Amino acid sequence: MRILPMAIALGTALSAQSPLSYPPTRKAEVVEDFFGTKVADPYRWLEDDNSPETKAWVEAQNKVSFHYLEEIPGRAKIQARLTKLWDFEKFSAPFKRDKRYFYSYNTGLQNQSVLFVTDDPKAKGRVLLDPNTLSQDGTVALSGISLTLDGRLMAYAVSVAGSDWQTWKVRDVATGRDLPDEIRWSKASGASWLKDGSGFFYSRYEAPKEGGALTGVNNNHMLCFHKLGTPQSADELVYQRPDQPEWYLGGTVTDDGRWLVISCGKGTNPESSLFLKDLAKPGGAVEPFLDKMDAAYGIVDNEGDLFYVSTNQGAPRNRLVAIRRGQADPSLWKEVIPEAKGKDVLESVSLVGGRFIATWMRDAHSAVEFYDLKGGKTGELALPALGTAAGFGGRREDTETFYTFGSFAYPGTIYRLDLKTSKSTVFREPKVAFKPADFEVEQVFYPSKDGTKIPMFLVHKKGLKLDGQNPTLLYGYGGFNVSLTPWFSVSTMVWLEMGGVYALANLRGGGEYGMAWYDAGRKDKKQNVFDDFIAAAEWLIARKVTSTPKLAINGGSNGGLLVGACLIQRPDLFGAAVPEVGVMDMLRFHKFTLGWGWKSDYGSSETKEGFETLMKYSPLHTIKPGVKYPPTLITTGDHDDRVVPAHSHKFTATLQAAQAGPAPILTRIETSAGHGAGKPTAKQIAERADVLAFLTKNLGLEP
Repeated sequence: MRILPMAIALGTALSAQSPLSYPPTRKAEVVEDFFGTKVADPYRWLEDDNSPETKAWVEAQNKVSFHYLEEIPGRAKIQARLTKLWDFEKFSAPFKRDKRYFYSYNTGLQNQSVLFVTDDPKAKGRVLLDPNTLSQDGTVALSGISLTLDGRLMAYAVSVAGSDWQTWKVRDVATGRDLPDEIRWSKASGASWLKDGSGFFYSRYEAPKEGGALTGVNNNHMLCFHKLGTPQSADELVYQRPDQPEWYLGGTVTDDGRWLVISCGKGTNPESSLFLKDLAKPGGAVEPFLDKMDAAYGIVDNEGDLFYVSTNQGAPRNRLVAIRRGQADPSLWKEVIPEAKGKDVLESVSLVGGRFIATWMRDAHSAVEFYDLKGGKTGELALPALGTAAGFGGRREDTETFYTFGSFAYPGTIYRLDLKTSKSTVFREPKVAFKPADFEVEQVFYPSKDGTKIPMFLVHKKGLKLDGQNPTLLYGYGGFNVSLTPWFSVSTMVWLEMGGVYALANLRGGGEYGMAWYDAGRKDKKQNVFDDFIAAAEWLIARKVTSTPKLAINGGSNGGLLVGACLIQRPDLFGAAVPEVGVMDMLRFHKFTLGWGWKSDYGSSETKEGFETLMKYSPLHTIKPGVKYPPTLITTGDHDDRVVPAHSHKFTATLQAAQAGPAPILTRIETSAGHGAGKPTAKQIAERADVLAFLTKNLGLEP
């Protein structure tokens, strides 16, 4: 009777070394000429994700993948543990409008968090909006809210199946009933009310022509005003720039109700321009304020026509300045909080309770300081650990504010800050079924290929043995000025509980050290990002934290590109790879939905210089037949309209055809799901269980 389990284990081990049989993928004779270089694209037909052939391919690939994943010993236990650990109460930090407080709440395993309203922040209050009632499978998500100044009305946006498209509606807070108002064709938009609550500003694209596709590609983003009680067809066009089809437009009403601040950005470029509209003058024209698009600008608050602006103009790691309307010349600005002398980045500033609260990023973790309105430092906030603080919203007359703090082994906790005494107290603390004291977090700095010191967080159980046998998951992003800082993840915690090591590398291309750090990892310097990630893997192996057979890499979106590029460049270095919703076709990314906006980071194959840069690292185009690639699980969503699934589909087909070794090349295609935002809890748990099970099998980790 004891022989049978051993036989099963032996059979499983042998089958892991046997090549899988993949569904056939048709090749077409498609060749494109890029400045004299012929590039084949045999799987271009997979770009049409609505065709019967693509749908059949997706179904066939999922059948192979899910059979493989479901047969992994321990997968059921992993999902059970994820479910148990995920099942804890989750609150957002409350915010106040007039006498009402608003916050989101999840009992633990609800697919979507529920929005509550209360007169007392310590009391639960009542349900204002429950997205779980909007669909049976939890795929309708709340993607934005905006309250009137008196807290009487709420504009809210919903998105379906993870799409970036939003539909705005209006709800009466007292009755919980929706008004007839409905706004469609909105994307990359918030909502900002007039002070009297008579209507709000929002951004949208043109409605599609009959029979046409709704893409939002170079389609002129428009800032509009919706007057309550009128049809969308009557909405006022406030501002548009048909001469700048790649601009995003957003409108925000200042707290005093006097100004509409119009922010403009080209794609994902960090630079922006600001325009003003005086709302005290009916019919007043939009006027330029900071319109050179030479730096990043964000309005913090204002006093009449004096604006407090956070910017990196003249300060690559950001500063706070006071700028009077009509004085765009930087020599006329008054510096309130200067750029730090060291490496710290001024990440955010809010004006609450008569003081500025500044959140600094210090070697990729948070530090919080207080300043008076003249820029004098008045104190700092003690944080409980090395981690991430966020929040500190409110108005200048408020006497309290709320913020969250979390780290890898410190679940996101909500704090109340008394602005009169500067005393911070725990407001809501999650009760998660694990022992934080069993784990430790350390930060190390390692050299990249060119000698640049790169920060990396290591998280593991206490008493880690440096014997090279620790299954390790290395995570990275490295792009779009996005900073990775410590935060709690149930999936990561389950990995750690099983004995895995989690490593997070703060690669160039992110914003961890300001614009110089970002610039060093984009366009023709993008290879630096991959070198940083590869160097992190080599450091972990050299220090005997892990070894190649025990090392996996993971990242999503731009991080999926990172993983794809690195597993192709160094297939010998990794024991497994999980690129999620990745940008894999670097020659055509700009042709899908809003991909054109990513040229700020990648450049474009539309120019000879851009093509030559992208062709060197494009994951899809650098795959080499006859190479033994590591076990790879490629994930995407069939409704992803940000990084369309074609990227992952074409990469999967090409890698499967090129694979010379026995390691599996699988794709997991989630149905009724998009890029990640708004994904139901049930789908998140199932997906993370599959990823962790794949890693345990291919890194030899016993759950």
